[in-house]
Amino acid sequence: MVAAAPCEAIILRYTNYGDADRIVTLLTLERGVCSGIARNARNSRRRFGAALQLFNRVRVLWQPRKRGGLAQLAEVELVESATALTDSLEALALAAYMCELVHVLSPEEQPVPEIYQLLEVVLNLLPEAKSYATLRIVFELRLLELVGLLPHIGHCANCWEALHDEWLLFDVARGGTLCPRCAGDRHGGVIVQAVTLGSLARLLRVEPKKFLAISLSEQTLQQGAKLLHQVLASCVGRRIKSAEFLDGLIRVG
Repeated sequence: MVAAAPCEAIILRYTNYGDADRIVTLLTLERGVCSGIARNARNSRRRFGAALQLFNRVRVLWQPRKRGGLAQLAEVELVESATALTDSLEALALAAYMCELVHVLSPEEQPVPEIYQLLEVVLNLLPEAKSYATLRIVFELRLLELVGLLPHIGHCANCWEALHDEWLLFDVARGGTLCPRCAGDRHGGVIVQAVTLGSLARLLRVEPKKFLAISLSEQTLQQGAKLLHQVLASCVGRRIKSAEFLDGLIRVG
């Protein structure tokens, strides 16, 4: 990474390093997910102030990276604070989960502006959310679509026929939703109703700024959560650390 004009970023995570430094992972609009070291960040509030707090939107100026080392954060300017999230433990937990999911699924140092815009909008919506379970499902669904990991939900993944039956099998190992003829013995997947898949498909067309207006039935929340859990488990290959705590706070059913 070379020195350049300041870039906009959201702070995904940080780790204290040594006696005073901090390694910060950011989602940047121009470069995607990047990590850098903030020298003396824990001792000098004058240099970085409160800018290096989780979920803040900031403007970052990088110093050139030395061979084999991390880029250095030369300047960090606070653009928008995330302090509004501190009023709700559920909102904080969901913000942490979404940021971890973005970090895990996004390509390193490859800009995907749509992912940045999605996370920015949803973090801003969180303080006003009435259903964290709904917002979680919508975010997971849209992020999986943006990174190209969302299996087929609108037609049979095997024969490509339209889905007309009331009950269907979703099996991520076999490409997504399967019609009864292709599903066979129905082992290894999640049984979902066609109406649930229809609701999930419609969510892909909703503008992020309108997410708070979305209302999902308890059936869609339950079946959608199981379906997306299977997809994420397959994509990530391990448990998302922040998911267990979030699951204890936001229960479906």
